[in-house]
Amino acid sequence: MARLSIDSPLGPLMLAGDGSALTAVGWGRFDQDEPDAVLVETARQLDAYFTGRLQRFDLPLKPAGTAFRQSVWDAMLAIPYGGTATYGGMAKMLDSGPRAVGGACGANPIPIVIPCHRVLASGGAPGGYSGHGGLDTKAWLLALERRHAGISQGNGAAAEQFALL
Repeated sequence: MARLSIDSPLGPLMLAGDGSALTAVGWGRFDQDEPDAVLVETARQLDAYFTGRLQRFDLPLKPAGTAFRQSVWDAMLAIPYGGTATYGGMAKMLDSGPRAVGGACGANPIPIVIPCHRVLASGGAPGGYSGHGGLDTKAWLLALERRHAGISQGNGAAAEQFALL
């Protein structure tokens, strides 16, 4: 298993891969790094994302999870940069329930790259965030994207349009 620790504005991140794809992003540091080309590219793209130069990741991903969770993570990848969706809107789109979607968001093994931070509760409430820092991290990521996408905090048009799909 390949692994690489990097610094980010959110603190140290641990990247893991299987040699052909990114399998996990977590908070903290590995005792010893064993990077591969995918993880080096992931580090480069994360740096570009955090500085506002990248709005869509282009990486091979292999998150481990059930077929349902995979479908939720695929739907999250379709949420536009700077936009949001709701647990309920995604549940309707996937013929499921909001709690099941929330569970899949919480189990996302590749946060930031698979943007679970873009999924909100009804009425724009933040919902939850299982990453380090919890809701503060979620708010920071959303503010970063909105700033670089030129979206004001109150502009929910992209969110509403996606949630109704």
